[in-house]
Amino acid sequence: MTTPSRVAATLSLAVLLGGGGYWAGTNNLASMAGLELAENAIATPAVPKPAPSAGVGAVIYYRHPDGLPQYSATPDTTDDGRSFVTVHASEDVSFDDKAKAPAFAEAADTATPSEAGKGRILYYRNPMGLPDTSKVPKKDSMGMDYIPVYEGEQSDASTVKVSLGKLQRTGVKTATAEMASIGRKIEVPGTVTLDERLVSIISMRTDSFVDDVADVTTGDRIGKGEKLFRFYSREIATAASEYAAGRDTSRGTGDAGSALRLKNLGVPQAVIDDIARTRQVPTSMTYTAPRDGIVLERVATAGMMAKPGDVLFRIADTSDMWVTADVPEYDLASVRIGAKADVTIRSLPGRTFHGAVDLVYPEVDMQTRTTKVRIELANPDGLLLSNMYADVGIEAGAPSPVVSVPNSAVVDTGDRQVVFIDKGDGRFEPRDVTLGIRGDDKTEIRHGVAAGDKVVVSANFLLDAESNLNAALSAMTSEEAKP
Repeated sequence: MTTPSRVAATLSLAVLLGGGGYWAGTNNLASMAGLELAENAIATPAVPKPAPSAGVGAVIYYRHPDGLPQYSATPDTTDDGRSFVTVHASEDVSFDDKAKAPAFAEAADTATPSEAGKGRILYYRNPMGLPDTSKVPKKDSMGMDYIPVYEGEQSDASTVKVSLGKLQRTGVKTATAEMASIGRKIEVPGTVTLDERLVSIISMRTDSFVDDVADVTTGDRIGKGEKLFRFYSREIATAASEYAAGRDTSRGTGDAGSALRLKNLGVPQAVIDDIARTRQVPTSMTYTAPRDGIVLERVATAGMMAKPGDVLFRIADTSDMWVTADVPEYDLASVRIGAKADVTIRSLPGRTFHGAVDLVYPEVDMQTRTTKVRIELANPDGLLLSNMYADVGIEAGAPSPVVSVPNSAVVDTGDRQVVFIDKGDGRFEPRDVTLGIRGDDKTEIRHGVAAGDKVVVSANFLLDAESNLNAALSAMTSEEAKP
């Protein structure tokens, strides 16, 4: 083809293309095609593909890929176009130490499916025990996850279920209830007193004149049979004369009758025997000490006239002493007759006296709400003095083995006493118990716990708060429990 022919063909092609474009623009073909494409783009928006997840089970909700507190019940995207992460049932809220966030999204009215074997989640409750529940997972103001309540847990509302992870964090520890003898010491104050059975009072039974008094004073130690004083009594002298005359006449009843009268008048047996031997009535008679002891009081003076009943001497044997201790009313059940007692005297440091409980007095003081307990102590060296202050430790407890638990296992609210039983798998059951003797480290359980039961001894106050919350929620209606 020659050069002119080529030029002519090129010009013809350009004219054809230009004419075709003019015709298309005239008939609005380009605008229709563009409008159709725009309409298709609006009608069928692109659905974001959720990010892959390693969980199993049904999809519960969708969360922000960066872990921010943003959740959705349907697939969603972030502001920069990234897809939300799917959260499956196995990744839902639990007590395990896993980094995951609960959802704030709205949930269906039906119960949420949960982990296999645990039933369905009925609702979520406040982790701090506040009366606040939610139908969907959420956090409280402190960022703590709400706790799921599963179907079937309401049958025993007071039972507490705790995951293994939470058990380690809260420090829950258990011990075994066992048969043991419980012992402890009741530490109470006391006072040293005289044994009232070893105190003698010297007085006359008839009008008498004191002629002479022995050289003894208050506080002196005196032996049995030693002279105290000499006295004269007209009535005693008359009876003594009849006694001596009766023996002279050898009347059968004179001896017995006169001697008995002298005894009734308080004449010592030694004086009566002396009259029988000498057959003479002394002008004055000698009164001797009836026992070994210490002179606590001396009233007799030479030349005085003693009326019947007047106390002339008071003598006490201090070889044995009493200690009376004031035991609080709530400890009386732990004190028994014969229990060992250790006594320390505040004025005798380093000395410990050992005795036993001899008597529990049958009354409680109205002011102090205490009862006196008597302890007998041997005092051969006379170190114990009347009215000394003492510190008393009484061995108290059950002599035979009883069901016992550590003291820390008992939650005492004042109105009731509770022990939590470990049922296994993180389940703890509260038991109302009846307490017996409380020892230094163990407490007797009379009802509610058997030997061999595993009881909680640490963090049981947290379990008690959880149990009370469960009981309160169970008392609510289903409408109240599910807002």
